[in-house]
Amino acid sequence: MTLPDHTADRTFQVDLRGLVDLLSHHLYSSPRVYLRELMQNAVDALTARHTLEPGAPAGSFGIRLYADRSVVRVEDDGVGLTETDVHTFLATIGRSSKRADGIAEQRGDFIGQFGIGLLSCFLVADEIHVVSRSARTPGAPAVEWRGRGDGSYTVRALPASARPSPGTTVTLTPRADAGEWTAPAHVHALARHFGSLLRHPVTFDDGTGGPAVPVNPEQAPWARTYPTPGARSRALAKYGEEVFGFTPLDTLELDLPAVGLRGVACVLPEAVPAGRRHGHRVHVKGMLLSEQAEEILPDWAFFVRCVIDAESLRPTASRESLYEDDTLAAVRDALAEQLRAWIARVAASDPELLHRFLQAHHLSVKSLAVHDDEILRMLLPWLPFETTDGHCTLDEFSRTHRTVLVTSSVEEFRQVAAIASAAGLGVVNGGYTYDRELVHRLPEIRPEVSVADLDPATLTAHLDPVDRETELAAAAYLALAREALAVFDCDVALRSFQPASAPALLVDSREARHERTRSRLAREQEGGLWGDILGALRQEAPRAQLILNQLNPLVRTAVAIDEPELARTSAEALYGQAALLSRRPLRPAESSLINRSFLDLLAHALRKDR
Repeated sequence: MTLPDHTADRTFQVDLRGLVDLLSHHLYSSPRVYLRELMQNAVDALTARHTLEPGAPAGSFGIRLYADRSVVRVEDDGVGLTETDVHTFLATIGRSSKRADGIAEQRGDFIGQFGIGLLSCFLVADEIHVVSRSARTPGAPAVEWRGRGDGSYTVRALPASARPSPGTTVTLTPRADAGEWTAPAHVHALARHFGSLLRHPVTFDDGTGGPAVPVNPEQAPWARTYPTPGARSRALAKYGEEVFGFTPLDTLELDLPAVGLRGVACVLPEAVPAGRRHGHRVHVKGMLLSEQAEEILPDWAFFVRCVIDAESLRPTASRESLYEDDTLAAVRDALAEQLRAWIARVAASDPELLHRFLQAHHLSVKSLAVHDDEILRMLLPWLPFETTDGHCTLDEFSRTHRTVLVTSSVEEFRQVAAIASAAGLGVVNGGYTYDRELVHRLPEIRPEVSVADLDPATLTAHLDPVDRETELAAAAYLALAREALAVFDCDVALRSFQPASAPALLVDSREARHERTRSRLAREQEGGLWGDILGALRQEAPRAQLILNQLNPLVRTAVAIDEPELARTSAEALYGQAALLSRRPLRPAESSLINRSFLDLLAHALRKDR
């Protein structure tokens, strides 16, 4: 018995309807891309014809769009197709004329290179009608190709009168459900959206009998000439306002000749929320690729929005984003360098613009300065920080304070700011992103200034001790207060400090609270495996410290209380008030203590009034 041969090569069968569904739901973001793909194919055909006829005058070949209620048509004066080309390229999915042997070495001149763009027309129509005549073979007849969504197509030769000159006309009869994308006004808007920077002339006719209107009447603003540099800057700013909807704080012209990239970066006039990045408008050879391309600039450059047009960047298959390769990485680095150069130029020559820029975008600049020594040297003294002297630059702050203390958290700064300021200490809030790291690098720029982390011992060392007689008189109260606050691992001390209006200071760090929590867990798990592990890690947990201010009248009254319960309640109330002033999250036990101590003091006051 002879077994059948199952090893013979076979051809994949393609379900075109399934493929179109795949494109519409997973490759393309919207059916509107059909017009971009048709315009893109027309641009590539024009590019090929200019290669074939390099002596043709600029603007002699163009693209004409037509749309009425029944059809959408795109016509070009490009290189056109022969009947053989039609069978080879239009009827073979994934086969692009831009990969043909004769022009393979010129693929970089074309936008589309994947051979699937024409399929996007099936997102809005059930049939694609193409009439083309080749410029490569002058004697060749015109050829007609009709492709249908079920995967079938027909090809036939037409008389020369059907297409007297070389080029291609693509006609779509929209489906009833595609009216949103094929109405004349929408087609015109899409044409302007995608093709406003195209180098070939593009016109649109809405079928009402009026003259065709230009889609791209002007060159890109950076490609025009202006009488003065000021006029050029104003034109770029106006263009940025038209595109992005805001008046730029400043504009920066981008130019990378090596990859044929030109464009403009518009500096945002307001701060961008942390972690939020704006996309950029990227054109490839004049055709809009993406309005949300984040990958063209580094993460730290979220203070600008860009419009660029490039020759050598590669689009992905959907042509809605950029292909991540070495060229894109090099472009990103080069554009980052141009942004750094702009910051350096502003820092050196325009203090007022620098001030406005840093007021809006200090976080972005701080993130850059952390990793860029040049930016650090230029801008660190001018960056704003929260300090015990208010919001000011490090340059201003270091003139007053040769020793700069920096906190590790916002919470710690809020606990000590008023006391430290009254004691003459210069403290910077290091709790915000990048701030602590940057402040510690200040001596690199100002060698005469020293920087140290603020710790409780540094602060308490600047608080005046009370005399021995006062300490002894308050001993009984302090003992009751320590007993009442032992549940919070809090010690109590009596000192004198300014401002006298502050009754108490709670010195407690987040790290200390975490260490106490870990120690408590270890104690609760004594004897178990988990307890052994935590016990091995356990060290003497630092305690919180409630420092009462002897200069405050309320504290002087409290330490003289001789009723034990009232003394305990007053100590709890002082602790609760100090915890509230620290603005850190309260634990449930602390919230309960604040409520209880308030009610107990109120009850005591009411009993006393009777």
